[in-house]
Amino acid sequence: MSRVTNSPASRQRRKRRLKLARGFYGARHRCFRMATESVDRAMSMAFEHRKKKKQQYRAMWIVRVSAACKERGLSYSRFIEALTKSGIALNRKMLSEIAIYDASGFDQLVEKAGLKVAKKA
Repeated sequence: MSRVTNSPASRQRRKRRLKLARGFYGARHRCFRMATESVDRAMSMAFEHRKKKKQQYRAMWIVRVSAACKERGLSYSRFIEALTKSGIALNRKMLSEIAIYDASGFDQLVEKAGLKVAKKA
């Protein structure tokens, strides 16, 4: 009876893992064990950071809207509160786009929200 090894499957498994480790520095893309550890860590970090990316974008939009509000002499929280009370349903992403690319439109939003703007001379 001939000897049966798991060679093709093992080689395939190693090649697949080393292919995932392509671009890593040093032994992390050459040695199977280090590559396995590096790829496992990279995969778990990628999962976490996909979630964090969404938080970071929202924080950036809030900073942009806050800066636009500060230019007009009001606080971010008062602005958002006034928008919700006046029934204007715009998300932070759209508010930040309006603040950056359409200053007059942002001014109209502030007026529709019923806020008094301190004019800077």
